[in-house]
Amino acid sequence: MSEPRTSADAFDSSFDPADYSADGYATVDQGLAEVIDLPSNGGAQGTESSRGRLQELDSLAGKIALVTGAGAPDGIGFAIATRLRLAGAAVAIVSTTKRIHERAEEIGAIGFVADLADEAEVGGLADAVAEALGEVDILINNAGLTSKSDPAVVKPVAQLSYADWQTEVTRNLDTAFLVSRAFVQSMAERGWGRIVNVAATTGVVTAVPAEAAYAAAKAGVTGLTKALATEVVADGVTVNAIAPGLIRTGSSTVPELQKGLDGPMGRPGSPEEVAAAAVFFCAPSASYITGQTLVVDGGKSLRA
Repeated sequence: MSEPRTSADAFDSSFDPADYSADGYATVDQGLAEVIDLPSNGGAQGTESSRGRLQELDSLAGKIALVTGAGAPDGIGFAIATRLRLAGAAVAIVSTTKRIHERAEEIGAIGFVADLADEAEVGGLADAVAEALGEVDILINNAGLTSKSDPAVVKPVAQLSYADWQTEVTRNLDTAFLVSRAFVQSMAERGWGRIVNVAATTGVVTAVPAEAAYAAAKAGVTGLTKALATEVVADGVTVNAIAPGLIRTGSSTVPELQKGLDGPMGRPGSPEEVAAAAVFFCAPSASYITGQTLVVDGGKSLRA
């Protein structure tokens, strides 16, 4: 059992007309004006104070996060979990194998083994995380990305069986739905939450032959993101997605890495670069962003 969670001051994004002057500008002692309007004559002391306020707005101290699909040491999920820990959050991570406990030990997290395509196991996971850490504030739906041990189904549509189709949709879309459903109501009831879904450029901004099921599932993730965002927008919960392009992970194939070398930046991306985008959406200061998908592909999708 972990130590009791500590509370953190919530980022106040409420609107009060009294906070605004006649010309419509916020007064200097209100909200983000304390951060944006840096003192002109305060010297080093004023700068340090403002920097501390900025750090406070991005701090996740006192928050509890769950990252799915974080078992690979060189994968996107583990990179996100690591960055959340560095931001101060207490973190639970989950995968389908016991190697998750090794990852958890490496970053001071708690690991769980569960099949997130199984409705009953997702319910059990929700109960276990709540018992170990408390109610989840931040959910990263990363599970679904394929690995060398569980490769994607790559077949033209004409050769794709219904079972193949269901495998890809279940792995990439159903898991995001089941896990989001298990945690979003608690977030809404407490008036604060962050859900970040990991989609992909495939299906969102590009398409690849023989990967129709994967593309459809990842496009579905962005549709789920937008729809869920509208449902909880008034409850202090934001729902966003990131769409990674060619990222160098342990499951990357040589042809995939070669495509990364051929991109505008001349290299594939790193899991840490994707993690930075995901954790950006989790910050208290990102409270006015919801229903959005951020493409992380080094500009590759800009090329015809």
